Amino acid sequence: MWFSKKILPFFSYLFHPIFTAFFGTLWYIFYSENYAAQQQGKLLIFQVVIITCLLPMAFLQLLKLYGRVDSLMVSDVNQRKMPLLMQMALTSVLLQKTITLDLFPELYFYFLGGILSALVVFVLIFFKIKASIHMMGMSALSIFMICISITTQQNNFYSIALVFFCTGLVASSRLALHAHTNKELIIGYFCGLLPQLMLMYFWL
Repeated sequence: MWFSKKILPFFSYLFHPIFTAFFGTLWYIFYSENYAAQQQGKLLIFQVVIITCLLPMAFLQLLKLYGRVDSLMVSDVNQRKMPLLMQMALTSVLLQKTITLDLFPELYFYFLGGILSALVVFVLIFFKIKASIHMMGMSALSIFMICISITTQQNNFYSIALVFFCTGLVASSRLALHAHTNKELIIGYFCGLLPQLMLMYFWL
C-alpha cells in the first residue's frame, strides 16, 4: 500500500509522455552510429528539449490556467484534443527543421511514429475511447531502443530490460492513481507500438 501511494506515482511523472521523446533522442545519440548525431548531439538535445518538453509544458500550464485541462496529466479524455494537436504540430516542425530524413533517418521515423500514434489517440477521442498516452510513449521508446540495438548489433539487453521493467511500473502507477483501466493501458500500448513496427520497414 505504501509503495503504491508513495513510490509508484513518481514513475508517472518521470516517464510522462512529454519526456519519452527526449529519452529516445538520448538513446539515439549514445548508441547509434550516425555521424551527424554524434557531432551535433548537444544541439539536437537542446532543440528536442525546447520543442518536445518545455513548449508543451508551457502550453499545458496555459491551458490549466484557463481551465481547459484539470492537470498536467490531462486525465479527462475530452481535454486531450488541444494538447495532442499541439504535440503533433510541434513534432512536425521538428521533423521539417531539425530531425530531417537525410541527417537522422532512424530518429526521423521514431518521431514520425510518434505523430501517427498521437493521431490515432486523437481519433479515438471522438469514439469516447481513452488510450493511455503514458503507455503509448513507453512502447514506442522500447521498440525504438530494440531497433537501434539491432542496426548497430550492440548487446543492450540490460538497458532494454530496464525500460520494459519501468514500463510495468508506469502501468502500475497509472492503475494506482486510478487514471486508467487495464483496457486503456493495453490500447495505449498498441497505439505506440504499431506505428513504430510499421515504420521499421523504411529504416531497419
